[in-house]
Amino acid sequence: MSLVERIAQADELGLAVSGLACLDRCVPLLGGDDEVLRPLWAGLSVDADPGDWPEQLARVRDTFDQCGGDEAVTLAHRMLEAAPAERSAGDLRPWADASSVAALRIHRLLDGADPAEDPADAVDAPREGRTDGMSPLVAAELRRQVTVLEVLSVHGPAGLRRALEVTTEGRRVLRAALSRRSRRDG
Repeated sequence: MSLVERIAQADELGLAVSGLACLDRCVPLLGGDDEVLRPLWAGLSVDADPGDWPEQLARVRDTFDQCGGDEAVTLAHRMLEAAPAERSAGDLRPWADASSVAALRIHRLLDGADPAEDPADAVDAPREGRTDGMSPLVAAELRRQVTVLEVLSVHGPAGLRRALEVTTEGRRVLRAALSRRSRRDG
């Protein structure tokens, strides 16, 4: 099953976690520490009040400066700003889908993508299951996105811990890619 199909079939929790996980893996671009999104993760637990999401989201948004940056930073900021205040499947589905695209584009940019290559084709094809010629960083991000959705579809709320582990690993990988890019670009 392709990533696009998984997002289309995900429930409210799966969509919230999918979008949040993509954003969390890209937090280093925003200058945030590893714990900045923790209140949103905690807000997805079984005993959390879903009504707390808008307030927690507003606090997280206030944490980050909206300063400019390169395309990858801009995509990460858009991902955060697009997060819906209402935690319903109807509001979360477009955000989860857009976050998936943004995270893959970010990883493509950090992997030194060919600027002449159409970014839509480079991201849409893997999301639809056509994975030939993917860069290693994009392939790893695609696997993480699929894993998060699989874990939640199988385990429901009990899969949150595993989804967070996968996300933490992805954040470390992105941080390493940023470091490589910084050394390369001087």
